Amino acid sequence: MSEINSNIPEGELTQKWTKFKSSVALVNPSNKRSIEVIIVGSGLAGASAAATLAEMGYKVKCFCFQDSPRRAHSIAAQGGINAAKNYQNDGDSTYRLFYDTIKGGDYRAREANVHRLAEVSANIIDQCVAQGVPLAREYGGLLDNRSFGGTQVQRTFYAAGQTGQQLLLGAYSALERQIGMGKVEMYTRHEMLEVVKIDGKARGIIARNLITGEIERHFGHAVVLGTGGYGNVFYLSTNAMGSNVTAAWKAHKQGAYFANPCYTQIHPTCIPVSGDHQSKLTLMSESLRNDGRIWVPKKKDDTRKASEIPEDERDYYLERRYPAFGNLVPRDVASRAAKERCDAGYGVGASKLAVYLDFKANTERYGKIEASKAGNHNPDKETCMRLGTEVIKEKYGNLFDMYAQITGENPYETPMRIYPAVHYTMGGLWVDYNLMTSVEGLYCTGEANFSDHGANRLGASALMQGLADGYFVLPYTIGAYLSKEISVKAISTDHPAFVEAEAKAKGILDTLINIKGTKSVDHFHKRLGHIMWEKCGMARNAQGLNEAIQEIRALRADFWSNVRVPGTADELNTELEKAGRVADFIELGELMCIDALNRNESCGGHFREEYQTEEGEALRDDVNYAYVAAWEFKEGVNFELHKEELKFENIKVAQRSYK
Repeated sequence: MSEINSNIPEGELTQKWTKFKSSVALVNPSNKRSIEVIIVGSGLAGASAAATLAEMGYKVKCFCFQDSPRRAHSIAAQGGINAAKNYQNDGDSTYRLFYDTIKGGDYRAREANVHRLAEVSANIIDQCVAQGVPLAREYGGLLDNRSFGGTQVQRTFYAAGQTGQQLLLGAYSALERQIGMGKVEMYTRHEMLEVVKIDGKARGIIARNLITGEIERHFGHAVVLGTGGYGNVFYLSTNAMGSNVTAAWKAHKQGAYFANPCYTQIHPTCIPVSGDHQSKLTLMSESLRNDGRIWVPKKKDDTRKASEIPEDERDYYLERRYPAFGNLVPRDVASRAAKERCDAGYGVGASKLAVYLDFKANTERYGKIEASKAGNHNPDKETCMRLGTEVIKEKYGNLFDMYAQITGENPYETPMRIYPAVHYTMGGLWVDYNLMTSVEGLYCTGEANFSDHGANRLGASALMQGLADGYFVLPYTIGAYLSKEISVKAISTDHPAFVEAEAKAKGILDTLINIKGTKSVDHFHKRLGHIMWEKCGMARNAQGLNEAIQEIRALRADFWSNVRVPGTADELNTELEKAGRVADFIELGELMCIDALNRNESCGGHFREEYQTEEGEALRDDVNYAYVAAWEFKEGVNFELHKEELKFENIKVAQRSYK
C-alpha cells in the first residue's frame, strides 16, 4: 500500500486553475501538426475533446463502437446541465456550486478538481449557446433554469427532457467540422481491446473493426479514454445496452489504477422493473422531482388506486423527513428513502416495489398562473388543470410520452410509479489533476474517470463534467505532457509492443470462440447482475459482500469453461463483442465487492448496513476513510490498494444534513 500523488498545483484554491493555465508548458502550432492523439469514445467527453484538440492543430483519431458519434450514451441524458450563472438571482455562485458538489458527494471528492469544475461551468453554457444548442429560455429571453436534487438554488440549464441529445449534437457538429477538414480521422464501429505501452508510456491502441472482425493497430503520442461508466455490471441499469467497461478495464490491466469502484449511483426516478424479460431500465429525469411530489399510502399494503386515496392518507415521506430540501434531496438519499418505505410494506403497484411521483399539485399551480396571465383571477379547478397540463407538456412532454408508451398509463391523469435503479458510476480510472492516469500519456475524461463526484453525483453534473473535461480542461493539461514529446517521431505499428498487444487481444477472442460451451453470454451477465444488485447494490453488508466475492469467482470459472460464442472472430459477431465485455464485467464486479468490503463506512452511494445513524442515514468515518481507494491490478485477478488522502482546507467537513 502506498500514497499516490495527485499533482494538485500549489496555492490558494480559487487561483490554482488560473495560475496553472498561465504557467503551463505549451506546444507551438507547427509542432502540434506532427503530434497524434487517440481519443476513444465520442460522447460528450470524447467528442468535445476530439473537436477541441483538432481545432488546436493536433492530429486526432477518434474511435467509437457505435455506427455514429450521435449514438453515444450521452444522448440519453434528460434533465439538464449545471452552471453557476445565478440567472435567478437566488444566491448561486462558483463557491456554492463547489460546496454543493463536495457535500453532495459526501466529502469524498478532491477539492481542487471540483472547484475547477465549478469555475468552468459557466463557460460551458456560453460555448453551447454559441454552437446553437437550443437551451430553454424564459419569457424575457434569458436562459431558463430549474431545480435539481441536493441544491437550494436553480442552476440547471435544460432543453426540455432531451438535454443530453442537444448538447451531444453541439459537440458532434464541432467534431464533424474537424472531420470534414481532415483534422480528425473518425473510426466508427471500432472497439478498443488493448492499450499499447512503450517504455512505460501509452503509445497507441489495438482496436477491432466490428463489421469485418479485422484487428487494427493505431499509434498516438497520447491516448485519451472517454468511454463512459460501468453501470451495466448490474445487467439491469439505465445505461444503453452497449455501455461497457472494456476500454477502462484493459487500461487498468496495463497499470492504470481503478479508483473507488464501489461508488455506484442508484437513481431514484426510474420506471420499475416489470419482469425477467427486461434487458434495461428506463430513467425518468430527476427534473421531474422539481415539479412532482413523491408519496406512498399511509396504510400498509393499500390496494386502492392513487386517485382513491385522500390527501390526509398520503405520506409525502421526503417532505416529512427532509423539510429543508423536500423532494429535492440528493439521489442517494431519495433512493434509500424509497427502498425503506417499500421494504416496510408501503410500496405501490403490482410488485409493491414502487412509489408515486404525482404532478397534480404543481399542474394546478401552473394553471393558476396561466389563468391569471389571461386575466382570469378566479379560475375553477378544471381550467387550472387544463392550462397547467399545457405547461407540463412544454417542459416535460417527451418524458411523459415515454412513460405512457412503456407503462400504458397516462401520467397526466394518474401519478407515475417510480423506483430506484442503477444509473451512474462515480468510480472509474484514477486520474491526477491533469486528468492523466497512473500510466504516463494515458488520460481519462468524463464518467470513465473517478475525479469530481465523490461518493454521489448531484443531478445535472454528468454533462457538466464531460464537457468541462473535453472543452476546457484536457486541452490545457495534455499540452503540458505533449510539450515534452515533440521530438518523438511517429512509432511504427510494427514495433514489438504493438505486435505483442495484438497477439494478446487476438488470443482472448480466439479463446472465447473456442470454449464452445452450453450457456449464452447473457446467461452469465444476468447471473452477475443478480449477485451485484442483491449484495453490492443499494445496501451492502460484510456477509453479503464476502458471499458475492466467492460467487463471482465461481461464476468467472464457469464462464471461461462453459460460455458459448457462435460464429468466428473474423466477421461481424455481436455475441463475441458481448462476451469480451462480460468477461471484463465479471472481473470488475469482484473488485467492486472487494472495495465495498474494504470501506468500513457508509458514504453517498456506498451504504454499508453496519454503518448508519439512528435515523438510517449514511455514517461516514472521516478518521479512517477520507481517502480515494485506488486499486492496482495484479496478475491472476488480484488487486493492491493505494490511497490518495483527501484534504479539505476550504470546506468544513460535517455530517450531511438536508433537513
